[in-house]
Amino acid sequence: MSLARAERVDLADFLDTLTPEQWEVPTLCHGWRVRDLVAHLISYEDHDLRDMFRRLRRAGFSFGRLNDVARAEYAHLGPRGLVAFLREHLTPQGSTAKFGGKVGLADGLIHHQDLRRPLGVPRTIPAERLRVVLSFAVTAPPLRGFWHVRGVRIVATDLDWSYGRGPEARGSAEAVLMTLAGRPTVARELSGPGAEVLQRRLG
Repeated sequence: MSLARAERVDLADFLDTLTPEQWEVPTLCHGWRVRDLVAHLISYEDHDLRDMFRRLRRAGFSFGRLNDVARAEYAHLGPRGLVAFLREHLTPQGSTAKFGGKVGLADGLIHHQDLRRPLGVPRTIPAERLRVVLSFAVTAPPLRGFWHVRGVRIVATDLDWSYGRGPEARGSAEAVLMTLAGRPTVARELSGPGAEVLQRRLG
């Protein structure tokens, strides 16, 4: 939980530096600009099962559309409002608090990279956050990292972490994590015979 809070602090601080034009830049999440992705990040705080059912009903009981319905409820806030809400919810609540805050940490860290990469603003992610999220991403239901990298041994070259069996795909821990999360453009940064398998699979 403390790592998730630290990640949200870092994200909020970064968002405060963005220009109005940068808030409109497309992210690695297809069809979502920076502002859309931040609205998604905050859209599951302070909500119970009753809210989830209401949203699911609005989504036509399609889990594929659930995130769009939830995100739309916060789109009116605008950049300043989105950051203010994030700062009011630095400690995960509701569904993002599950698994001891791992959901909030993984969601925050991966989406932080989803918007930083297109903006061309890299960062050094604390190793303890990466280590927790890498292991969680393998089995976390929304990410299904095990499925994305099946049949391949994926290895973080800058962190003592690996997963799977088969031909190796090697890269930075951040690139490995984003590949586990199914980001095809990042999979192209990996090397080794296993990397070719993942790049074909993820497109």
